[in-house]
Amino acid sequence: MDAISVPAEPLWHALPPQLRRMRRALVLAFGLLVSAVAAVLTGLLAGWGWALFALLPLALTAAGWHAVGRNWRSWRFAEREDDLLITHGVLWRRQLVVPYGRMQAVDVEAGPLERAFGVASVQLHTATEHTSARIPGLLPAEAERLRDTLAERGESRQAGL
Repeated sequence: MDAISVPAEPLWHALPPQLRRMRRALVLAFGLLVSAVAAVLTGLLAGWGWALFALLPLALTAAGWHAVGRNWRSWRFAEREDDLLITHGVLWRRQLVVPYGRMQAVDVEAGPLERAFGVASVQLHTATEHTSARIPGLLPAEAERLRDTLAERGESRQAGL
């Protein structure tokens, strides 16, 4: 009787906390700005008693702060022998499998805000838009390592990298 081989569970990698800090800083800055504008406008136009409605954007900011944490915890990626797994999502969970042989290009991107927080994103391009993927908020050294590894694996599988 032949034994059935069970593939080993992939090693999942989480995103670094710098991405969470960056996104929370954006939520906080936007929330405080909207709340301040709402307080001043309602205070000037409807009276200062109505300015208490500016607490509503602060409550939404607190909810956004919590949502950023949940979203950040949902991101994972794993490098398997033939493909890359990416999973994320809180309410709607998405798991994407990108075969190395389908990758056409791998980019490392970091805008000014990302560089200020010490993170970079890896963008995977494939022949179809549905299997193109992005891993946000990696440490720059990890993003470069992943780019080089994915490019090497793609080339070994005769991809167009």
